[in-house]
Amino acid sequence: MNTIHLFTIGFTKKNAEQFFGRIKAAGVKRVVDVRLNNTSQLAGFAKKEDLAYLLKAVGGIDYVHLPELAPTKDMLDEYKKNKGDWSVYENKFLGLMRERQIEKTVPKEILDGGCLLCSEDKPHHCHRRLVAEYLQEKWHNIETKHLV
Repeated sequence: MNTIHLFTIGFTKKNAEQFFGRIKAAGVKRVVDVRLNNTSQLAGFAKKEDLAYLLKAVGGIDYVHLPELAPTKDMLDEYKKNKGDWSVYENKFLGLMRERQIEKTVPKEILDGGCLLCSEDKPHHCHRRLVAEYLQEKWHNIETKHLV
């Protein structure tokens, strides 16, 4: 069983030079956008169309949006807007991943050399880390590096 090399990154608190520099230096092949909303005004250079263009132009890096790896709007609102408890959010999100059976539906080849993208600066309280850990538990062959 070959090792899947997976990266994660959040765009918040990074300018374009830092963001694209880290992705390019790590050797990322594709950015796997795991945000529910990838067109927000808050995203700046990380808006869907701009991001896909910039990734290709800066480093020949592919872009794919996998909203099935994102929380539901209700789940996100409860945690973010209502300042919910992280452990409650984490349990609900992991339950959602089990329900969606992402280990059976997400192609491993998309994730190998891929970088899970969301907005959170650090992976500690972020669903991208939970996705990586969940898939590691299911597949047993993922090596994850968080680009912070």
